[in-house]
Amino acid sequence: MTADINEELGTTDVKWNVADLYSGYADPQIEKDIAFCTREAAEINRKYADRVGTLAEEELHALVVRLEKLETLMGRLFTFAFLNFATDTHDQTVSAFLQRMREIGSSIGKETVFFELEWNKIPGETAEKILQNSVLSHYNHYLVDMRKYAEHQLSQIEEKLLIERAPVGRGSWTTLFEKIMGHIKFGEKKRTEEEVLADLYNPDRMVRKQAALDLTAGLQSQLHILTHVFNTLLADKMITDRLRKYPGWIRSMNLGNELEDKTVEVLIKAVTASYGIPQRYYRTKQKMLGLDELLDYDRYAPVPHLPDRKIPWTEGKTMVLDAFAKFSPRMAEIAGYFFDKKWIHAPVHEGKRGGAFAHPCVPDVHPYVLVNYTGNLRDVSTVAHELGHGVHQYLAAENGYYNSNTTLVLSETASVFAELLVFNSQLELLDRKEERNAFICQKLESIFATVFRQISMNSFEDKVHNARRDQGELKTEEVTDIWLRTQREMFGNSVTLSENYGIWWSYIPHFLHTPGYVYSYAFGELLVLALYALYKKEGEPFVPKYLDLLSAGGTQTPYMLLEPFGVNLDDPGFWNDGLKIIDDMLNLIE
Repeated sequence: MTADINEELGTTDVKWNVADLYSGYADPQIEKDIAFCTREAAEINRKYADRVGTLAEEELHALVVRLEKLETLMGRLFTFAFLNFATDTHDQTVSAFLQRMREIGSSIGKETVFFELEWNKIPGETAEKILQNSVLSHYNHYLVDMRKYAEHQLSQIEEKLLIERAPVGRGSWTTLFEKIMGHIKFGEKKRTEEEVLADLYNPDRMVRKQAALDLTAGLQSQLHILTHVFNTLLADKMITDRLRKYPGWIRSMNLGNELEDKTVEVLIKAVTASYGIPQRYYRTKQKMLGLDELLDYDRYAPVPHLPDRKIPWTEGKTMVLDAFAKFSPRMAEIAGYFFDKKWIHAPVHEGKRGGAFAHPCVPDVHPYVLVNYTGNLRDVSTVAHELGHGVHQYLAAENGYYNSNTTLVLSETASVFAELLVFNSQLELLDRKEERNAFICQKLESIFATVFRQISMNSFEDKVHNARRDQGELKTEEVTDIWLRTQREMFGNSVTLSENYGIWWSYIPHFLHTPGYVYSYAFGELLVLALYALYKKEGEPFVPKYLDLLSAGGTQTPYMLLEPFGVNLDDPGFWNDGLKIIDDMLNLIE
């Protein structure tokens, strides 16, 4: 089945070239790089441990440079391991190499963990004085940002113990999850997760209903294991947060995003107060589809007049690159590299992980993008989304490994902005009002998935993490109840959610890989709507400012990076302005 789809769409040979990292598992450079990293970590520890607080600025700079080089090389090895696993979760050799890299990374981390611990113990005034030296200017934000974790760090012995146990911790459980999802065969046709999910967008209601039944049955067959994995990772985070004295489950994510709790609370409050927007839309959609009741598997049904043909890969590529070029030829040029230089993996096949992602790799190589392309308009949007990440990662790489790491909230801004460019470009090609309205409906649904659904999932995470901490291990039924309650808060009575839908929490990887991630999507979407409105107002002068934002990577906080755009992230009015744009789009349809 998957081979037919790939051949029809022209994606059979659209596979990334991991040889840009290593030629294969037998590449002798792998063992040379591992040996170098092991020796270098030991040498760094021997030379600098217990001395960070007394180092002169030049010596401190030399140490950070060596650590960055070491972590860059480890990043290269990890990327090679991860990318191969992402496209072949069945292969035990691939899985074993990924686990080996985790264990090597743990061993090296034990040698180098002293630096963060010792740097964070330096008194604040002393650290500020050290950072005033121009020799450290390149790493200024990196070193300042590191100190925000000072109050949450443990003793060196405890930190080393946690690193020692890390290879059999969260990473191993998320790998198990990926293996389970990669092995499940859905329905009588034994299809992949991506093929079944694609059918939820089919105009035929019976096809959608069958897809929902197939997805539910597939998940149900492994639900006891998926529930155990979920509970284990909830407990893992609970223990980690307790040890590090985080006041709540979301605090570590907010720190990682360099955001104050207040900012996130303002965003969440604004979105939940506007749940009436998606509820109005789905009641309108029910009428457009001529249904007496809109069921959960009807949410993504195409509205009348929406083009439903399959879009070949080459046509989808042209759509994306043309849209990027209208905004910025430089943006289109960089995105073109992903197609021309084999930085993308697009076909659907058994054993490949579902969903999509962009991986930054390391600055001296290039990012990689994974999609599961099934040829619908939504998939074209997904390609644009991931290429938005890719362009961002490519531009930010100029800052080096440490400074190229961008917070999740701003990385999602780049991807969502790319989606919006493609949407508006495609909309311009539609002349008939009915087609334009249908296309706007599709975009609204994408926005709802990015804003309202993600915040409802944040609410699910909030309740399920706290329930796990208050009640102990959760039964499947208890997790399902929390999922349905938080989803129904968003949908109200506009969509009927079945008991089958109740277990669909179990296939969402973000809950496991990156707890607390999901609000970043809503942050990015609403920020993009505001930035795009500014672009329409300013025109060409906006473009270099936007590319500068992407090029800055992680060199400053989100607050500072957004100053040139006049954005106040703590102002409820700012988020409400973005929500008003969504409301205005809905008014066009109503």
